[in-house]
Amino acid sequence: MIIRYERPYSYAAHWARGLARIAFAIFALSLLAHRFGPLTTPHFLALASLSGVFALAGVLLAAIGLTRLWQVAAIGGIASLSALAYAAPPLGFFGFGAVQYLMRPKIYDVTTDTVTPPPWIKTPVAERSWLTRSPTVTPQDREAQIAAYPGLTGRRYDGALDRVFQGVRKVAGETRIATTAELGVENARADLGDLAVQGGAGADTNREPDVIPVPAARPAPDFDPLPGRRSTDVVLQGEWRTLIVGFRFDVLIRLREEAETTFVDVRVASRYGAHDLGMGAAFAEEFLRALDAELLGIAGD
Repeated sequence: MIIRYERPYSYAAHWARGLARIAFAIFALSLLAHRFGPLTTPHFLALASLSGVFALAGVLLAAIGLTRLWQVAAIGGIASLSALAYAAPPLGFFGFGAVQYLMRPKIYDVTTDTVTPPPWIKTPVAERSWLTRSPTVTPQDREAQIAAYPGLTGRRYDGALDRVFQGVRKVAGETRIATTAELGVENARADLGDLAVQGGAGADTNREPDVIPVPAARPAPDFDPLPGRRSTDVVLQGEWRTLIVGFRFDVLIRLREEAETTFVDVRVASRYGAHDLGMGAAFAEEFLRALDAELLGIAGD
């Protein structure tokens, strides 16, 4: 007499795979809609959180399925492993975010000049949502930045303002900064005084001029100087997005000519939320390293 052993079926593994597939679908579609479509960051994080709940439930059920497979050889091992694979992206996303949240300071605005941060040309405006935060950056926030990112400082270059400005323009394009506003660009134009002198070379300097120029009033600056900004500064403001997820950050670059050098400061602020997970400082350092490489040979201390 042949005894046929029938393996039990693990319903936990079956439901685990179904929930994990739903979690993966929600996460993938919301990620694509946020990166390439109209989905805003608060809505994306809400949908991603929902996918995380489904993924976590799938992992727990998959653990039960694998346990049943080990104990009584229940059918469902492949389904449980499939559930773990589908749940990995959403849970990995939130796991990485949780680690950064705990390791990085709770700030959303970083700058290389913590004493007099460069002011925005146009104050970034984001829709009010459940990602609330304080509208002002406090001195305690700046102290937290200094403690967490002591190497985030401005750069001084032994070059003329126009030369450094050209490098900043190039690096801004390479780092995917979309310029939205600018001020004082005329200050970075090359001095044309020598060209004017060369154009009049050979003329009779003893002859009286036909037209006597009338002194004109000095034109007023295009903007009112603010703390952290001078009328001779060159300021660029733009928007930067992370490559994969597409989180939005506002970026401000200030160029200031001092004696025969040019000082560059950067300010980066997350568009949403009270915590940038360290991405703002990471991008500022990436931009400054790229600028150092572009202006190699004229960087000062």
